[in-house]
Amino acid sequence: MAIGDLWMAYRMRWKRRRFLYRVWRKRQEIVSVQDRSQAIGRDTLLCFATVRNEMARLPYFLYHYRELGIGHFLIVDNASDDGTAEYLADQSDVSLWTTKHSYRLSRFGMDWLGWLQWQYGHGHWCLTVDADELLTFPYAERRDLGDLTRHLDHKGIDSFGAIMLDMYPKGPISDATHDPEKDPLQVLCWFDPSNYREKPHPVYQNLWVQGGVRDRVFFKTRPERAPTLSKVPLVRWHWRHVYVSSTHQMLPRRLNHVFDRAQDRLVTGVLLHTKFLPDIMPKSTEEITRRQHFENSSLYTTYHQELTQGPDLWSPQSCRYDGWEQLTALGLMSKGDWV
Repeated sequence: MAIGDLWMAYRMRWKRRRFLYRVWRKRQEIVSVQDRSQAIGRDTLLCFATVRNEMARLPYFLYHYRELGIGHFLIVDNASDDGTAEYLADQSDVSLWTTKHSYRLSRFGMDWLGWLQWQYGHGHWCLTVDADELLTFPYAERRDLGDLTRHLDHKGIDSFGAIMLDMYPKGPISDATHDPEKDPLQVLCWFDPSNYREKPHPVYQNLWVQGGVRDRVFFKTRPERAPTLSKVPLVRWHWRHVYVSSTHQMLPRRLNHVFDRAQDRLVTGVLLHTKFLPDIMPKSTEEITRRQHFENSSLYTTYHQELTQGPDLWSPQSCRYDGWEQLTALGLMSKGDWV
């Protein structure tokens, strides 16, 4: 190995240790509300999430992941005032923590979840998602996460990649109607099929993907600032693992090697992003003041200001969602060698 590679590996080891120390230090910011972790078995599939005011999505979110085989949810509520915490505390398969501390200063919740993953995730397959992300993958209508993780275990693979796909309605967001008990994709059934670009990250070695509707509508003059869409949401956890930036990047870096563009041997998925329900309008109004989701740039302030108006994101190039096979045909996810 070249000296430069050895030096980078050394730097990444120390960076991982600093993140783990930060996770340990931030553990004091979360308080247990309902701890049902004793129900976690040796092979239980776990889901981790940080939420705030997500009652428009939570009922279907929990249903979706229960159907996919999640056995226990470990959730941090960040000072919700819409009944989210009370609803979660009543769910028999949810362990709940709460905090009033800064989401941004916790690395957007990853310090809080990192502590829970450290305590409960070791040895388990752990799915880390936001409440507005619904995972799909090849054969999802007849296979679940247990089938997927058994395939990954058989191949000796410890992490699974997915592209976040922004879903939106046809017509103004402000006109959409949604029942929280029902699939939000009944309303958010359109997406951008092809305006994506990617490149390897020079440090973390993940595939850095940008594009989609937010790039097209909100960041067309500054595409380099558009949100990152590639994620590593599903990992066979070890207490030494840590997320770096949301679920976009991990340490050790080998866990970021989840896309195989050259030989297409790795199965990948899509996180169907249900952000653009009508509640995005008051959420964006609040975010302009709270400034908890981005690094306080004027570019993202403008983005939230536009969302408060409930814009129409649909275009003649938009594509109506028709299941995982469509996403595979478009190259947005891959069956890899999973047959």
